[in-house]
Order: sequence, then structure tokens, then C-alpha cells
Amino acid sequence: MPTEKTLDDLFLDTLKDIYYAEKQIVKTLPKMAKAATAPELKAGFEKHLEESEGHIERLEQVFELIGKPARGKTCDAILGIIEESKSIIEDFKGTSALDAGLVSAAQAVEHYEIARYGTLKTWAQQLGMTEAVSLLDATLKEEIATDKKLTQVAESNVNRMAA
Repeated sequence: MPTEKTLDDLFLDTLKDIYYAEKQIVKTLPKMAKAATAPELKAGFEKHLEESEGHIERLEQVFELIGKPARGKTCDAILGIIEESKSIIEDFKGTSALDAGLVSAAQAVEHYEIARYGTLKTWAQQLGMTEAVSLLDATLKEEIATDKKLTQVAESNVNRMAA
């Protein structure tokens, strides 16, 4: 008979997932910034790189709060999304559609992160982890703000250029 798993176990498993994902995102954002042609998109990727490094630090604080080592668990979802962004860079390099494709790929990453951080925050509330709730909420707010900024960049400039 399988061992009973709890919400604590699920929280830790998901925490490891997003920790791994953030580490992969930090490796990928410089490539996306380098590929971007619109100055505001390039700057946005560079700013989000700094934020993502802060997200990793917050996650490490959450691991510390629950008395577990900060370790990632391979996240196939983020690897797939990152692979798509690499394909966009290769397939659309030198075209007017590149930046629109980069925004699309970046928003896929943001939506994944928003889902993960929202879930973790809710579970932390359920588990009475007040400090973790605060840390996860701070990151969730930054991810939502980044998603909105990407939409603004797309709608104000890069989608029109791609058309």
C-alpha cells in the first residue's frame, strides 16, 4: 500500500518544481534578451532576469522556513516552454515576427509561473505558513506585473511590426 501523501508533501514537491523552473528561466532570459530587437523588450527581459534571481532567493527562504534543503526537481513543463522559445529564436531570427514570438514565449513562461506561485501561496495559507505566504505573494505580484508589461509591449509595438 502506498505511503499516505499530504498537502505538505505536495507543497514541497511543487516548491522544488518552481525552483528548478526559475533556475532554467535565469539561464534562458539572457538568450531571449540577446535575440530581441525591440529595445523595450530587450530591457524587459533584462529587468525580469534580475527579478527572477530575487525569486530564487525568496524560494530559498521558503525552503529554509520549512526546514528543507533548496533543491530543484526536473520540471518538464518549463523545459518544453523553453524549447519552444529556442525554436522561435531559430525559426524567426531576422524576421519582423521575432519579437512577437518572443513575447508569446515569455508569456507562456509567466503564465506557468503565475499558476505555480498562486497554487503555492494558497497551499501555504492552508498550511498556516504565514511567512511563506508573504514571500510567495511578492513573487506572484511581480510575475503578474511582468505578464501585463509583456502584453503592453506586444500591443503597443511588436505585434504591429510583425504584421
